[in-house]
Amino acid sequence: MTVRRLLRGAAALALATAAVTAGGTTQAHAADSWANCPYGAVCIYPQNQNPAVSPSHVFWAYGPHRIYNQFGYHWVLNNQSDYAFAHLCRSVGTDCYDTVYAQEGLYFNLDPINSVTLSEWRPT
Repeated sequence: MTVRRLLRGAAALALATAAVTAGGTTQAHAADSWANCPYGAVCIYPQNQNPAVSPSHVFWAYGPHRIYNQFGYHWVLNNQSDYAFAHLCRSVGTDCYDTVYAQEGLYFNLDPINSVTLSEWRPT
């Protein structure tokens, strides 16, 4: 496990803890929503919103999704089920820079990113 992956995991745990403890959230609701990102979605939060509280973008469907005028650091949370990925790409669905795995978050500079591609792992 790389240091980068450990840092991502620690950040994701901190966000999840904050989401569960904030506002008296019930256990069942906390399992579905994560920092107000609905279960099954990938969310991007406004620039420099730390901790992540309210997403500015919510993506549900697999495939590429263009993002416009997103500069600086943003939280990107992948609240999808296992084996569902979010790829941060420089072009629409291609030239992907990094991957956010299911149930992980990444605090990332979106300057070079112009799309988020959602996909699932399919065994061969």
